[in-house]
Amino acid sequence: MELQEIIRNNLRLHGLALPEPPKPGGSYVSVNVVKGIAYVAIQMPKQGDNLSYLGRLGQEFTTAEGYKAAELCALNVLGAIQKYVGFERILALNHIDAYYQAVDGWDESPKVVNGASDLFLKVLGDAGIHSRAIFGVQSLPKNFVVGVTATFSLND
Repeated sequence: MELQEIIRNNLRLHGLALPEPPKPGGSYVSVNVVKGIAYVAIQMPKQGDNLSYLGRLGQEFTTAEGYKAAELCALNVLGAIQKYVGFERILALNHIDAYYQAVDGWDESPKVVNGASDLFLKVLGDAGIHSRAIFGVQSLPKNFVVGVTATFSLND
């Protein structure tokens, strides 16, 4: 079975629907393809025009809620890849960067970012195995609690 079929089947199996990717909020593109690598711009836990998950981990949001926010970011990454590249071109997910904002002393970022990592593995299967980096930041656009970027290897 081809990867695009696996992705579509796994989305259905888990009751997931790809959101329409948000438009870039500045002078950049949502997905930039260079030499067989797709670089996906930061995706926030946004559903259409619904701005959700605004605040900080350890204050407005629990670790479990942060996990759900990271899942939504990953779903938005997949929505952007489908719209601008197409699942038929994906070979594998390479790497994700996750950014979060939290109160001082909160230190459960790996558990939150597992929301994105677990979703990628659930949907992409073995092609979803990836490396990652996690960054705590002072602030994110619109006060989103978490954001995720990703790179994918593509076939020709």
